Amino acid sequence: EAYERLKLKVKAAHILIKCDQNAIPEDTIKAYNRAVQLREEAIKNNNFSELAKSNSDDPSAKINGGDLGYFSSMHMVYPFESAAYTTKVGAISDPVRTRFGYHIIKRTG
Repeated sequence: EAYERLKLKVKAAHILIKCDQNAIPEDTIKAYNRAVQLREEAIKNNNFSELAKSNSDDPSAKINGGDLGYFSSMHMVYPFESAAYTTKVGAISDPVRTRFGYHIIKRTG
């Protein structure tokens, strides 16, 4: 899988909702529900960059609108990488859980 992915770079942007990997269930559900809400808003309003700037817990999103540029396999944590590679260009993933929290990923290239 990694070898095949190394042949193709993807471009993506994300919104991060932080949630500690050892968070209590109530905090986990709160973060997940926030991610679902932001995903729905991103689909409806089609302004992912502005949503990332105003809602992402990734500090760089304030500057880059969540844009991560191009990357290939083994440059991101595995659940994030898998979602980026399996989401169609222009589409927004369901919330993806990593050790950092929940991500909404928009594949842009």
